Order: sequence, then structure tokens, then C-alpha cells
Amino acid sequence: MTLIWRHLLRPLCLVTSAPRILEMRPFLNLGASWTSVTKLSLHTKPRMPPCDFMPERYQSLGYNRVLEIHKEHLSPVVTAYFQKPLLLHQGHMEWLFDAEGNRYLDFFSGIVTVSVGHCHPKVNAVAQKQLGRLWHTSTVFFHPPMHEYAEKLAALLPEPLKVIFLVNSGSEANELAMLMARAHSNNIDIISFRGAYHGCSPYTLGLTNIGTYKMELPGGTGCQPTMCPDVFRGPWGGSHCRDSPVQTIRKCSCAPDCCQAKDQYIEQFKDTLSTSVAKSIAGFFAEPIQGVNGVVQYPKGFLKEAFELVRARGGVCIADEVQTGFGRLGSHFWGFQTHDVLPDIVTMAKGIGNGFPMAAVVTTPEIAKSLVKRLQHFNTFGGNPMACAIGSAVLEVIKEENLQENSQEVGTYMLLQFAKLRDEFEIVGDVRGKGLMIGIEMVQDKISRRPLPREEVNQIHEDCKHMGLLVGRGSIFSQTFRIAPSMCITKPEVDFAVEVFRSALTQHMERRAK
Repeated sequence: MTLIWRHLLRPLCLVTSAPRILEMRPFLNLGASWTSVTKLSLHTKPRMPPCDFMPERYQSLGYNRVLEIHKEHLSPVVTAYFQKPLLLHQGHMEWLFDAEGNRYLDFFSGIVTVSVGHCHPKVNAVAQKQLGRLWHTSTVFFHPPMHEYAEKLAALLPEPLKVIFLVNSGSEANELAMLMARAHSNNIDIISFRGAYHGCSPYTLGLTNIGTYKMELPGGTGCQPTMCPDVFRGPWGGSHCRDSPVQTIRKCSCAPDCCQAKDQYIEQFKDTLSTSVAKSIAGFFAEPIQGVNGVVQYPKGFLKEAFELVRARGGVCIADEVQTGFGRLGSHFWGFQTHDVLPDIVTMAKGIGNGFPMAAVVTTPEIAKSLVKRLQHFNTFGGNPMACAIGSAVLEVIKEENLQENSQEVGTYMLLQFAKLRDEFEIVGDVRGKGLMIGIEMVQDKISRRPLPREEVNQIHEDCKHMGLLVGRGSIFSQTFRIAPSMCITKPEVDFAVEVFRSALTQHMERRAK
């Protein structure tokens, strides 16, 4: 699927008037023959696919000045990738350009956020048009973009999920979902998986069960973790567990319609219900596929049984679609549909606005009424005209350009190609995922499955960047590469990414041998 506009050149101009240190960089050759400027041993670097887009000349802060400002005025929390963090300048669809003019294939899309492509022309045009018409009113006034968007989004969700609360971020959406669950059930306890990430705000930190996001101070009360049914790293798993073209290398004797691992993990879930929470609970949060924990998939049928157990205790079931929604998984528009379940509440963010700050909570009329009986919920920026206009454009692009179908076709192709690397390299322990949400877990060896040391994974990560490929990281020890490109990605670009990984892994094995 190739659109004509993607091959048009768009010369742009940046005007800077504020007094600051400027740095001008010359254009590099960004056509079909472009390759990374960084030298990597004597290996031939994979040839980068063409991109007929010319970024504007960089005329902003010098790199050293950026470092100084960051150190002096921004959060000291270290979040940037790489020894020398990238200073990005411009984006176009699946491509990013840094301040030096280097081009990168973006296979992490702003942490699974840029759903239809950086600066997609249609989304840009809609945003610019709305920018000239109306920026903000708050919900004390009506405006058509909010109502148009609500109608479009509701049409994509099954009954009775038809009441929409518009907010600004995934953390905010999940906090509101927690409040809904407790208001509706009159209970406090909420269960979430170990390894789950549901936000980094005061309440959602209780749901998030990753060590780096835990504090010594009390917070997020009433949240209880339960074992993550991880069929690769957990105590049980086999060769038929996952809803994926690629299964684990673990063996089992299960029949195709039976999963002993699922049954064992359900027993653990029952144990949590029996020992760690009250007889009646508020709810259960689950990502259809865990994102930050390294694209962890559960055994088929697990969520369906878990939802039944939760509802038997008076709780509601919440699907966190912040990373999995909007067609990214290919076979279905929503991740919960891949598990054949119907949640009571769905939260969504990231891809909803293609990078624009936007999120939503969708629930039933009954649960919505339970909330408003207790709280006059209000959000100043939720549902603002800009966000809703952009959200509508994103939904239109996904449909018009068949991006869900592209996620299925190209994502399946990519999974199978990356799975070949698992057969080639002892340190590739697992390749997993669905559609365009893929994890590649690095291990010391396939037998022990011990995580590859962080410094070794860091070097592989750096090598990929040097060859023009940007990927993410995940899992408890940061040992999993997260692959989640924009849904406009093509097979030739997948081929390039696979060859970059193969080259980076080969170089790493050579370093090990020395």
C-alpha cells in the first residue's frame, strides 16, 4: 500500500526569531542511496530504503547547549536512550531526522504513540485548520469536534460500551477508571498483573508493578498484584499458548484446544482472590498485551476465565488499551477482542491522537451513572477542539488507508522474519507479539533464559541506532527490544530492520568471542 502523497517532496522553512544560540546543519543526501554516517567496524551496513522527503535545515540550539539546559532545568530522571542522546529535529511518516540531518527508521513510534505516521499530511491539515478556528473552550460549552469524535469512537466499540469520558493521558484515563470501578462496586481492592504498567501518577502507581516505578513512600492504596501469566519467563508455558504466529521454544503435551499453562496460572489468580483481597473487590486491570514489560502475551483463554472470576466477586473488568488499541494488533481493532472478552471499562491514549495529548475512558451507561452520583467529574482540557479534530482525522486515516489490515499483514510478516533470528542466535530467547506490537527478548542462553546483561543489550541497541534503526526497550531488566512502528510501515522497511538486527547481533557475537 503506497500513497502518491508519500512520494512528494515538501520543502519547508524554519524561521527563528528568539535570541538563542543557533546551529545550522547542512543537508545530507537523503535519497535512495542514503546510509548512516556512523562507522561500524568492517561490516557492510544494510541499505536503507528510500525516502523522498527533504527535511528543513536545522537552525536551533546547538547540541552542547541542549545538554546544558537539560541538566540545569529539566527532570534529572534519566529517560533518554543511548550514550549520546539523539537530538531529533523533524519527522515524516515512519522516518525521523536528527539535528545533523541523519535519517532513522522509527520502529518505536514515540513509545507506541505515533499510530498513522509522523506529521501525516491529512492529520496535519486538519490540525492546522482547527488551529485557525478554535483552540479551546472547556466542556462548559459545546463544540462540534467533540460530538463528532464521540460519535465516531462510540461506533467502534461494542454495546454497551458507549459512554465516553475524554481526558489527556493514559495515566489520567486509568485513574478515572479506578475511580469508576470503586464508585460502581462500592469496594476498594483492584488487582493488576506483576509487570503491568498502567501509569506513573499517584493512584496508578499502585497498579503499576515494575520495580523502577515503585516508591518507598505509601501510595496507590487498595491495589494488589497477581502473577503475570508469562508463558516464556513464567513457571508454566508451552508451544501452543499464545495468540501469535510465533510460539515459545518451550515444549508441552497440550492438545490444541487445551492449555495446561493457562490452567496453572488461573489457579494462581484464584489464590490471589482467596488470600490478598476482600471477599468483594472493585475490579481487575489488564493490558491485552503487556507493553512496558516487554510485549508479554498471556495464554489463550486466560483473560476470559479471569474476567468471570472477578465479576463473581462483584468487580468490574478494565482493559487498558493505551498501547494495543486502534488496530495495532491487526486482527482486531481492540486488544480485548483478541481475547474474546467484553470489558466493563476501556481506557485508551497514545495512538488515539497520533502523538497529540489525548485519552479517553469508555464505559457503560450504568457505570457512568454510578460515577456521577458520587462526583461531578470535570476536566478542563479533556475533549478540547484541537484534540477531537485530530482524533477524528486519525480514525479516518486508519480506515481510509487500511492501516489495521496493514498491521496484520506486515506485522505477521515481521514476526516471522524476526523469529528466524531466534533460530540463528543463542542470545535471542524469544520473539513474540501480534500485529505491529513485537518483543525480542535477549538472554544469556536459551536453556537458563537468564536476561542478557544490560550493558550487552545497550551495545546492541547502540549498533542498531548507528545503522539507522530506532527501537524501544522493555521488561524488568530492560532485556527486551520493543518493536512498534507506525501502522504505515512497509515490508521493504521490515526487511531493512531485520537485516540491521542481524548485523548488530553478529557484531555482538564477534565481540563476545574476542
